[in-house]
Amino acid sequence: MMADPSFWDKAAKKYAASPIKDMAAYEETLGRTRHYLERTDHLLEVGCGTGTTALTLAGAVRQVTATDLSGKMLEIAKGKLADRGVANVRFQQCKITEPLNNAPFDAICAFSILHLVDDLPATLSHLYSQLKPGGYVISKTACLHDMNMFIPPMIKLMKVFGKAPHVLLFDAATLENAFRDAGLEVVETGYFGKNRSARFIVAQRPG
Repeated sequence: MMADPSFWDKAAKKYAASPIKDMAAYEETLGRTRHYLERTDHLLEVGCGTGTTALTLAGAVRQVTATDLSGKMLEIAKGKLADRGVANVRFQQCKITEPLNNAPFDAICAFSILHLVDDLPATLSHLYSQLKPGGYVISKTACLHDMNMFIPPMIKLMKVFGKAPHVLLFDAATLENAFRDAGLEVVETGYFGKNRSARFIVAQRPG
């Protein structure tokens, strides 16, 4: 389950060593993300992994708080932070639904994480509560029901043997409706690169 960091602790070194599969799509994703950020913003990134995105976006905002469940992932992230000398990023180990003392935030990034949570509606409701009125949740999520029909059963089998984490199976329409059900207004959706199952969604808290 997502509440157990052991899978990601074990995967941290391999994850950190793996190159981004589609760099053009990644850069386009971050370009659209910057469109919604202001230099005065305090940005929260949940599920930050080894910190690459948080450090890349640091120049676009005043402050970044980046959280992850895995201590091993964050050890690598903190090493990158020290190497790059970035002063406005703080990494913190916690669950995605844990309230943070420095909330509410101007914007929240949730990349490649919402399909890995235990409870999608509860997670989105929590992110809503951590966001300032008018702020944005900016996300990119694997919608496994939009993939090849053989992918979901293969992932389930891999999970049995400890080769895959807990995952939620939904399509893009279900994901977008979950944002709306949490009280967020969907303002942009789309795809970048060739992957037609990783849905980019920007949703705003009214106010």
